[in-house]
Amino acid sequence: MTDTSRGTPRRSLFALIGDIPRLLMDLVRSEIEGLQKELLDKVKHAGVGIGLIVTALSFAFFALGVLVAAAVIALAQVLPGWAAALIVAGSLLVIAALLVAIGVQQIKKGTPPTPTKTIDSIKQDVRVLKGTNSSGTGRRAS
Repeated sequence: MTDTSRGTPRRSLFALIGDIPRLLMDLVRSEIEGLQKELLDKVKHAGVGIGLIVTALSFAFFALGVLVAAAVIALAQVLPGWAAALIVAGSLLVIAALLVAIGVQQIKKGTPPTPTKTIDSIKQDVRVLKGTNSSGTGRRAS
């Protein structure tokens, strides 16, 4: 019940089947292009973020040195200078050990950066090619 008067020629089944490899290659190419774009965007944002963090950490490093010197001078008012320096150094080592332990836990919890949008799109393409709907019940998609 197709109206062919609109200028849309009807194609034979063999012609349609013959187009499948080209269409699949176009689909694969577009998925690869999407993957490249998504990963490039993620890497770009990560690079900018890392650069800003490194800059901030360099300023914090020098500020920390000034604060350590101030802590030693303040403790030297009530203790000998060598004792004040040892107390401040010991405190800094305890803080560093705690931060390393917390950092290691966070690294273990972290997941690798994955192109989730592309993976979801490919899964959807596979479902469509199999002729199943998104809930996976096996019924034909309309």
